[in-house]
Amino acid sequence: MPSELGVIPPARPHIGEAEIEAAVAVLRSGMVVQGPEVAAFEAGFTAVAGTAHCVAVNSGTSALQLALLAMGIGPGDEVIVPSFSFAASANAVRLVGAEPVFADIDPASFNLDPAAVEALVGPATAAIMPVHLYGNPADMTALTAIARRHSLAVIEDACQAHGAAVDGKPVGAFGTTGTFSFYPTKNMHALEGGMVSTDDAALARTLRLLRNQGMETRYQNEIVGANMRMTDVAAAIGRVQLGQLEGWTETRRGNAARLDAALKGLTAVVAPPVADGARHVYHQYTVRIPEGRDRAQALLSEAGVGSAVYYPTPIHRLAPYAHLSADLPETDRAAAEVLSVPIHPSLTDLDLERIAAALTGLEGRL
Repeated sequence: MPSELGVIPPARPHIGEAEIEAAVAVLRSGMVVQGPEVAAFEAGFTAVAGTAHCVAVNSGTSALQLALLAMGIGPGDEVIVPSFSFAASANAVRLVGAEPVFADIDPASFNLDPAAVEALVGPATAAIMPVHLYGNPADMTALTAIARRHSLAVIEDACQAHGAAVDGKPVGAFGTTGTFSFYPTKNMHALEGGMVSTDDAALARTLRLLRNQGMETRYQNEIVGANMRMTDVAAAIGRVQLGQLEGWTETRRGNAARLDAALKGLTAVVAPPVADGARHVYHQYTVRIPEGRDRAQALLSEAGVGSAVYYPTPIHRLAPYAHLSADLPETDRAAAEVLSVPIHPSLTDLDLERIAAALTGLEGRL
């Protein structure tokens, strides 16, 4: 019975002895903010991002905001973003004084539809912000081509996509900048934190100034900046997790393959498709329930399988953005149909069997 076996949670952040020991070592060292651990974490993360430079900050939202600021995007500018995302994607645009313009999504990938993006490019457009939602890469070939044609910046929101790639090229390396989050539920975490990736050395220096009150040398403020630094405690935890990221990713991908096989041929539950050449890292395993999503979630709960809806309300329908005119039928449809089930690397074989059985058991019951 589920009550005896326990409910399988949709996410389970990992904090092991190695993370605890790394954090304690930093606390004992006395060098706790913007020190050697941060520098080492930045250097190590370049392999994941595939860029020459990585700049650590205190959150994924800060990463997005500073990326926009460093490129001079602000009042009078527009940034094309998906509405089917966490609100931070659009919030970062607003926080720098620019305006988000919401584009519809491709129904297969849940990511920006390039044709919808191109139709929205106008004289005020300064950048495109693709979100690699759920760890599934957006169509960066098409989106970067649009950006080149219109001389636009590209800020990749890879906050859910550590290690995702297209034809072997990591997300975060396609755009002018990439941004990552290290919130506890991500594929790897630092308790909290973010990272900006770029190949542009001058842009990386500007990012470092912006995160540290505009200073490279103490008390010699070159520009107006903020305090968005990462702590060495966070970086130390992030370094431990970074060493485990690839193994965890392959476990997630293996778990996804098992669920894909279980769902093959079903109509009540549609497994997430993956484009040719895309490496999906399954921050979430998100299915579509074309009919009866809420009932499906209740039935899964009865079977002891936790689930969550990411995201029930598209950004363009949230209070801060509801005044903006946006007709996004695929976004609205996705918000009504998506359901994410457990995929994290701590799942056991028994857990996966229970999840698969609960999902296949929805056929004919919705």
